[in-house]
Order: sequence, then structure tokens, then C-alpha cells
Amino acid sequence: MKRNLVLLIGVVLFAGLPLAAQEQTPKVEVALNYSYVRFSPSVPNSSNRSLNGGGGDFMYVFNRWWGLKAELNGYGSQTKQTPFQGGNLTTSGNLFTYLFGPEITYRTNHVNVFGEVLVGGAHTATFLKLQQQAQLTGAAPAENAFSLATGGGVDIYFSKHVAVRAAQVDYLMTRFTNPLTGQNSQNNFRYQGGIVFAF
Repeated sequence: MKRNLVLLIGVVLFAGLPLAAQEQTPKVEVALNYSYVRFSPSVPNSSNRSLNGGGGDFMYVFNRWWGLKAELNGYGSQTKQTPFQGGNLTTSGNLFTYLFGPEITYRTNHVNVFGEVLVGGAHTATFLKLQQQAQLTGAAPAENAFSLATGGGVDIYFSKHVAVRAAQVDYLMTRFTNPLTGQNSQNNFRYQGGIVFAF
């Protein structure tokens, strides 16, 4: 009899766990992020660039497992000079990304682990100046291109409504055409961290 009673109590408690978890699930999450991109330009023999910026994202949560996210981030870079085809290439510019897509989340009471696939676009206004011997060529193209981000991260909740985004690491692809080479694909690394508000 005692064994059946213990078994019955265990079944009731176990069955109630999903309901308790559903009550903890927010309907909306809003994040404010610092964002760092290690940008890999499609220029032979040129070094990668560090872009610093920030932005935020908004996610509508359908259930405890997945939601739909919209993300906006802006970045700036310092002027940099690199050797290129017997001369010096000076570059500076900015980057803005707007991405949308699904996020899958494993939720516990204090930690959320998530993965995402986001697609959308990117905008850049970049100044390129190439000096070869006495010849000087300059270009300041502004361009919109396809962009994709895929990766994941960890949010640590300190209360029901506030979490710290300890780390989000993504592969970020942009498809800008380089006017000096004609190449049009950049494979970049992105890190984000910030604060998440759940409602």
C-alpha cells in the first residue's frame, strides 16, 4: 500500500513538472546587447577587422521550446592601412545587420540554452583608398547584401524577468561585393553579451 502511494505521488509530481515549466515561460523577450564581430574582408592578403557595436533583439515566444526573433545590430571600425598589390589600402566603415528567424531554447528555472538560425540583410558604408606609387584611387561604396547568422548562447536568470546573456557565439556570413576584387562572400565570427528582459 505504501509503495503504491509513493508511486502515485511520484507520478503526480512528475506530471506537474511540465505545467510548472509552462507557467515560467515568458511570452516576450527583449535583449540589449554589446556585439563584437571579427570581420574577414574578401581582399587577398588583408587582415581581419575588429568591429564593435551593439543593438538588440525582440523575440515572441510561442512555447517553452521555440520563438521567433528579430535582431538589429550596428558596428563601427577604425581606419586601417594594409599592403595591397604593391601599394597601401586604407579602409574604414560601418556595418548594420537586420536578421530574423527561429530560436530553439532549452529552459530551466535559472538558465536558458538556445540555438538560432537568422537570415536577413546587412548594410555597409565603407571607404576604400588605394595608393600605388603616385596613383591614388578612392571609393566610398554603400551596399546592401544578404546576411545569415547561426549559433547559440546562454542566458542566466537572476529573477523572473531579468537575465544576463553570458555569451552568444555565432557564425555570421555577409555577401558584400568587394569593388577591388569582385569577391562577394565574407565568413565572420560574432560574440554578443548583454541583458535580457522577459515579460
